Amino acid sequence: MKIIRSTDTKQLETYFKRLVNADSRAASDVKRILAAVASKGDIALVSLTARLDGFKTSPMGLKVKPSEFKHAKKEVDPGIISALLTAKKNIAAFCRKQITGGFSISSGDGAKTGMLQIPVETAGIYVPGGKAVYPSTVLMNAIPALTAGVKHIEMCTPAGQDGKVNPVILAAADLCGIKDVYKIGGAQAIAAMAYGTKTVRRADKIVGPGNIYVATAKRMIFGQAGIDSIAGPSEVLLIADSSANPEYAAADLLAQAEHDEDATCILLTDSGRLAKETLEALNRQKTCLPKSAIIEAALKRGCIVIVKTLEEAARLSNIFAPEHLQLMTRKNEKLLKLVRNAGAVFIGNYSPVALGDYIAGTNHVLPTSGSARFSSGLSVSDFIKKIGYVEYSRQALRNVKLKIEKLAESEGLRAHGKSVSCRL
Repeated sequence: MKIIRSTDTKQLETYFKRLVNADSRAASDVKRILAAVASKGDIALVSLTARLDGFKTSPMGLKVKPSEFKHAKKEVDPGIISALLTAKKNIAAFCRKQITGGFSISSGDGAKTGMLQIPVETAGIYVPGGKAVYPSTVLMNAIPALTAGVKHIEMCTPAGQDGKVNPVILAAADLCGIKDVYKIGGAQAIAAMAYGTKTVRRADKIVGPGNIYVATAKRMIFGQAGIDSIAGPSEVLLIADSSANPEYAAADLLAQAEHDEDATCILLTDSGRLAKETLEALNRQKTCLPKSAIIEAALKRGCIVIVKTLEEAARLSNIFAPEHLQLMTRKNEKLLKLVRNAGAVFIGNYSPVALGDYIAGTNHVLPTSGSARFSSGLSVSDFIKKIGYVEYSRQALRNVKLKIEKLAESEGLRAHGKSVSCRL
């Protein structure tokens, strides 16, 4: 990890660049997978699962059986179950605050307009496997859907070569009341939920993170189903001053670095001493961590930037638009008012990103790759459709007749005007 100055704009631009979440080979592979599932359904899923996940089964074996849920709960450490229950409680409480009802507007002449808020019928959740196990992802994706009132929730997650799904994943799904869990990973899982098969119900909205094949599949099926976002590698940007503890700053950078070789870790500080001490702490702490190769690769992509002022740091952060923004300064309240682009903000020395990842209640499915400039983290509203309605009386329609006719005429759409006048 390098220490650079904000005045070195060329180097700063290099470190602020994201890896583009696209790969031509992945795109062509995914296109073939989507086409196979769309045309052959379960037969394609069985074949792809055997070839890509190393798990041989029949269509009947794709769905997790009730006995597997029961067995999984017995296998999981009670301490983990307790932690999941606490996380579930906090996430649900945060989600309930997001619920807003519809509305109606009436005028005295009988004109009425309003908005209905209707949950999607079926939501599909993808929970990745491979590099790590993510029971927290089950909660973060399922609870907003449950709170929104989604009737059917299904989940796809890859099984091991023994045909078993990690018991912690099944325990988390069970806590959320998800009974339709399928042993399908990768792009084929997204295809199954987007198109539907005899075994897998077609989903209206598909959410959840994954590798480049999953991300590419989500991009390609958009239109067949809604999606939450195209997730890129994990990111954290810290703004810290001389009051920050360099050990904490280093620990938070490492926590993101262990996610992925392509993770982005950036520290912005107005203190040369903190920059130096954080780098020293990084080099010391990383030797004790198991994912050293992943961490080393990620840290090479990161940087520590010495800025002139904390206000400059806030400006640079808004340009970067990080997934996770941490504020560890004497001016946290002032800096928070300057935040325009961030997925989630963690304030103070005792608010590491891990709180949001697991237990605080805010969602950890957040915009990456600069998309925090125009999008937000996953929430209840992602599973809600907003439907406007209009109801006018004869008199209310008469009151606007001439205005509609004028506007219709200006657009060359005379039949629009006629549809009003014929009623009067």
